[in-house]
Amino acid sequence: MRDIWPGSGFRELRLDDHGWLAPTDAWLRLLLALPQLDLVEESCAAERRLRAALLAAPSRPVPPLELLALADADARDNYGHFLRFRDGLLAAGTLEAWYLALFRAGGIDLPPLFIDRVTEAIVRNLVDGTEDAILLRAAELLFRPQRIALVDGRVLAADRDRADRLSDPGSLDPLGRLLRQEPGADAAPGLEILNADNAARYFEATERHAFALDLSHTFGTDLGHGLVITLARADSGLKALGRVLERWVRHFLGVGVRIEPRSRVDDPAWRWHIGLDVDATALLNELYLKGGAELADPSRLIGLFQLEFEDPQAMRADLAGKPVYLGLGMSAAQTLKLKPQNLLLDLPLAGPM
Repeated sequence: MRDIWPGSGFRELRLDDHGWLAPTDAWLRLLLALPQLDLVEESCAAERRLRAALLAAPSRPVPPLELLALADADARDNYGHFLRFRDGLLAAGTLEAWYLALFRAGGIDLPPLFIDRVTEAIVRNLVDGTEDAILLRAAELLFRPQRIALVDGRVLAADRDRADRLSDPGSLDPLGRLLRQEPGADAAPGLEILNADNAARYFEATERHAFALDLSHTFGTDLGHGLVITLARADSGLKALGRVLERWVRHFLGVGVRIEPRSRVDDPAWRWHIGLDVDATALLNELYLKGGAELADPSRLIGLFQLEFEDPQAMRADLAGKPVYLGLGMSAAQTLKLKPQNLLLDLPLAGPM
């Protein structure tokens, strides 16, 4: 498979017998190349020695006094975070074991950068061999924050960092303007919406995260005479995201699930739901308490899914056979930061993970 996300370092990791990813010195060296750990002109001799020693042997023990010798407080903090992350990862043995232990324990005190790097590598393993560009773009949502735009009745997600670099901050609808603009128009960069016609360019793009994803699940077709039919989109980003999340659950938990997009929840026996981000958790709680009635701000809930276990016996006995509803929400600032760990921690399993 083409190396779609070279920053993940996937090729530097080792697969164990369980299919999980074991860290290597080569992968740790990639993290040492992060700007936060790079030398600057003012770096002291002790920092230069520490960096050289870690590049030579990324797994070597670092005594506390060696870290304290760094003159710059920010450098001490940055290397301290890296060493705590590295030591936890080496003790866990795999990226997946470290990830689960981190979120089970709670009280996370590591920079999100390290968590996102681990998530990206795990997701890259899940999609290895996949040539479906829409599924791959949907998989980016698990580790890259998105900026959301509601354009002409569609829910569109663009990589937040790239969109913010390209946007005019003075515009009332900066992302919407980018998404409506043809690439190259007025010599200004736009953002293409990924679809079947341009999917091949996803693999050829020199700029990573260059495509927006359509998260609309359905569209209406006007047949005239007041007749409108609603059809499911063949290239739905939500459907592709559901496929990715199915792989995510099976990889970590060994449980088969089916995750399908839904337009609404019409279930008087609604028993369980999981928000896939902070905003969706609050929105689903509100919807549940209202018995499925409309939300105060329905535009914030940008995606709904229904999850069903392939084997009902894998589900908690009192919920067996009942669907689990999942939600995607956008913040008031129209951003989305997926929390895929919620699906692992909150799924109502029959037994412990």
